[in-house]
Amino acid sequence: MADVLKNRDEVGHILVQVQDDLRQLKKSLVSMSVQDNGGIVDIQALDEAISRTENGIRRHAEEYLKTINNQVLTLPCINEPEKKTASAKLFKWQPPYETIPSAHPQKSQISGASPGGKHKSAFTMRLLNNPFHPKNKELVHYNFGIQLPHLHKRTGVGTQRVVTGPTIGSLAVVHGSLPKDLYPKPPPTEDDTNAGLLPFAANLSLVQTPVQPKAVHSQKREDSGPAKMDVSEKACKWKMDVSREDGMALGWSTTEDLPSRTIRTPLPSAASISSDNRVLTHGLAQITSLNLENVPVPTAVSKYPFTIVDGQIDPSAADYCRFKKQYCLYWGAILEALEQLQRLLLDFALPLARVCGERLAAWVQSGELDWRGSRGQCAHVEKLLSVLENRDEVWELICQPGQRYKGSGGHQAAAVRIQTCWRRYSARAAYLLLLLPKWAAQSIAMCLLKHAKLSHLRKSLQASRLSHLENYRIRAEGLAANWKHITSTKRTIIHVPSLGFSQHQRLSLRGFDILQNTQMCRLCDIRDENVEVIYVSPVSLGEDLLQYYTNLMGLQAAVELGDASGPQTHCAKRFTILMPEALEYFSHRNMCLASLLKYSPRTLKCIKNLIQGKQAYMISRATHIDDLAVADELEVPLLGTEPAVAQLYGTKSGGRRIFSGAGVNMPPGKSDIYTLVQLHEGLAQLMTEHMEVQRWLFKIDSEIDGRGTAYCDVCHLKCRPWAQEEFNRHGPEQWTMSSAHEPVIIKFIEEVPNFLACYARPVNTSLYPTWASFLEHFFREGGIIEAYPPSDSVTCLTVDLLVEPGGDVRMLSCGDQLRGSSGLEVLGCTMPQTSICPDVLHSICNRVGQVCQQCSIMGHLSLDLVTFLEPSNLEKQVWAIDLDLGYSNQLAMTELMLMMTGGTLDCRSSKLEVPPPVKEVKPSVHQTRVKSKAQTSETSRFAVMGTRLTHTNLSLVYYRTFFLMCKAQGIGYDVKAREGTMFALHDSRDRRSLGMLTISEHLQGALLTFARNLSVIHQEISGPNMQGTSNFKDLIKNIEEVLGMTTQNQTKSQEEEEEEVTEEQSHSPPNQLQINENTCRLSHNST
Repeated sequence: MADVLKNRDEVGHILVQVQDDLRQLKKSLVSMSVQDNGGIVDIQALDEAISRTENGIRRHAEEYLKTINNQVLTLPCINEPEKKTASAKLFKWQPPYETIPSAHPQKSQISGASPGGKHKSAFTMRLLNNPFHPKNKELVHYNFGIQLPHLHKRTGVGTQRVVTGPTIGSLAVVHGSLPKDLYPKPPPTEDDTNAGLLPFAANLSLVQTPVQPKAVHSQKREDSGPAKMDVSEKACKWKMDVSREDGMALGWSTTEDLPSRTIRTPLPSAASISSDNRVLTHGLAQITSLNLENVPVPTAVSKYPFTIVDGQIDPSAADYCRFKKQYCLYWGAILEALEQLQRLLLDFALPLARVCGERLAAWVQSGELDWRGSRGQCAHVEKLLSVLENRDEVWELICQPGQRYKGSGGHQAAAVRIQTCWRRYSARAAYLLLLLPKWAAQSIAMCLLKHAKLSHLRKSLQASRLSHLENYRIRAEGLAANWKHITSTKRTIIHVPSLGFSQHQRLSLRGFDILQNTQMCRLCDIRDENVEVIYVSPVSLGEDLLQYYTNLMGLQAAVELGDASGPQTHCAKRFTILMPEALEYFSHRNMCLASLLKYSPRTLKCIKNLIQGKQAYMISRATHIDDLAVADELEVPLLGTEPAVAQLYGTKSGGRRIFSGAGVNMPPGKSDIYTLVQLHEGLAQLMTEHMEVQRWLFKIDSEIDGRGTAYCDVCHLKCRPWAQEEFNRHGPEQWTMSSAHEPVIIKFIEEVPNFLACYARPVNTSLYPTWASFLEHFFREGGIIEAYPPSDSVTCLTVDLLVEPGGDVRMLSCGDQLRGSSGLEVLGCTMPQTSICPDVLHSICNRVGQVCQQCSIMGHLSLDLVTFLEPSNLEKQVWAIDLDLGYSNQLAMTELMLMMTGGTLDCRSSKLEVPPPVKEVKPSVHQTRVKSKAQTSETSRFAVMGTRLTHTNLSLVYYRTFFLMCKAQGIGYDVKAREGTMFALHDSRDRRSLGMLTISEHLQGALLTFARNLSVIHQEISGPNMQGTSNFKDLIKNIEEVLGMTTQNQTKSQEEEEEEVTEEQSHSPPNQLQINENTCRLSHNST
């Protein structure tokens, strides 16, 4: 035994010496340099060291192997081992347990054994060396009395075999089947300590076998494949309790904190200690690369710790020497790892590091600390720090900014870092400077390309629009030449009620699509038998709306016959309602109808098919450039004004230019105001020149329906009393001289800015809440200043004109306006007008129409007039206040009125005449005189119409329910008497607005019916807590005022009539017909 220990000690020292020599050899090769005298370092020393190492290994190899093999049993030679697949079980043949040798064999058994015994012993050893075999626990318990815990197989771990023998082969094998915390190093015995270094990787057997050792070439078994592990099992921890007195015990503990079970083993013999050491050495856990946060810290206390102070290892330290002595067999790899760790600690100036020797050795054996791999510097540092016991403190210091530059070579590293950053910055800057011209060239090229494309597109659009305009003018000339022929023959009228406003104005209009569809009564043009109508709707219409207008148009025959039970005409063939398909794609864009129709090729194709081979022309509303494109696509003339001309004269300032050219009286004012200075100076001058005006109006050029109107009253001026005194002192004749009113103008200019800021009020506060917001839009679009009539009784009226292509001017409708509470918003009208003498009205309209024709204005237009009594001389004054170029809502309602009455509107005499009822029996001569007088009084009608009555609660009621409600309340139309109420529906979706028309024999009766209808509808669709928002109340209030004035005028007319009758009776028989006509006219004029 002493010889064995001696030989083992010599072999250990030889191996250590070999490792030292090889390390010195490597250092000599690396640090080879030229000496001072220029000679090269002698290589002979290296050759001698290599030769000496080889001789020593050759001399002691046989003796070492013999000595070790006398104590350790190797695998026997198996000539024909069985081959099985990895998935097959180990061996079906199970040897009887009697053949397994005892844990404490006798010396007599060692002498020799039979070949069968050798085979059984070898098989038993293989089972004992494989802890994952099902029979391993039974064999260990049977032979050694040790109850081992269950070991679950793990996946991905291969079994490596011995190459040259059990002792030498085990030096290069590291099993990865056991957890890493189960470190298998038992404390060395006293004999081993005295004898020398115990080889760590010696493959010691658990039992001694009688079989003589023999070095054989082993083959990899099929049953030694990668073990499997149940991944669904809870995470567990292996713990190891090492005790020098009680030996070694294995315990099992789970995350549920189960009570650990510890199995104590009896005190083993020297042979069993060696065997246990070899078995546990086979079960080293495979170490995986983890982050510092994920690498677990072993709970067991390190047996071979040592300390690194300031990056240096003390070679003479006891703990270091003990660690070096324990792991001398693979000290070269450990030393290389320690050099890397020292270099890391020096680089980061770490003062103290405690190294766990067992962990370092285990990880060196596993090959995890391969810093020469391709996983990067960060992984290398994590691996090195994982072998430290105080790795958290070390990692915290390493992570501190600037720590690297406090260690070894810190100044050089800092300089390198600074130079690197600077060079990177310089290279990046140079690169950017190099790319700058390239980017500039690309940007210039892109801009040029974009500009070229836009220029080409702009030119193509200009050429297309110019082509459309030229075609429009050519077709307009042909329409003017053939107008009389066209109007007297069969023709097709294409109604496109498009509002060609600016984009800003269209976006500011709520319900713009419904606003364009308030003229569906254009369908009533089919009352002329030679007319077919194609109506393009800007909204999607439901079946209820289409059925309503179909039935409404079918009443034409019943109206002519005066019998509601008469058959309906087949008028559906003479009108067509189309909806552009672009409504689905641009439903929320507030695009004008002409633009939608332009991008609807299927609708255009349908219209082409309908008008093929027929005389046709198109009527728009407010012309737009897309109207010309649509007309050119359909190849039909457009009865309307050229868009550029309409934009010039369709504004408030353009209307004043037309009125000025026609010589029509206008309100005092100024036009084309775009700056604040113009506004202040113009208002001060107007207030000075017209002292009798009490209110001044400010109108935006492009707005409609009183939306862009504001007002201010001059009574709030502080200097107004003083100015009035100056006016009275000089008199009206001298006041026109500049010297008289110059001080007043100066005073007004000083006060006007503050006066407007405090007392100017917009009419539509929902669109322009403040004066500042109104001014912003006023100066952007331009506007006018205009005087409000200086009278308490003001009547406004609207006249619809048609400037025919042939040059004639026709009056199509005329009616007195019904206004809202502000007096500036139009809600409806009464027809015919009774406020102005028809001759005066006809003269004004002719003059305005002639000037419009001279200015290339053609088609439909609306003229707004105002009449009042002059306070100074009580003479009736008529002012022209506005001119709208386009088809108006009043004209559309007039077409409905004429179709439902079958009558004619004579604007020259301001009368609405309807045909008398059909006579059934021929009366006598006396009855004929009486009947003719009665028929004359009954054939005149008056109408009240509301073009756009709005109520939010109307959307809660369907049209079918609405008409049933009206029928229950007695709201309807009498076809025979040609009196009653008619409705114009606008849309099927929102149903918040509609038009209403009431017809009666007397104006007072029509007003009363209209007011009653509004009141009934409001009560039916509203509740106590749901009144809704509407303009019904304002219109009812205005009607009540008109009715009061009508009653007063009627009383005066009756008194005047009685006086005239008395005078005529004293001279001649009265002419009753003449008296009735005069009475009617006086009543109308008073109203």
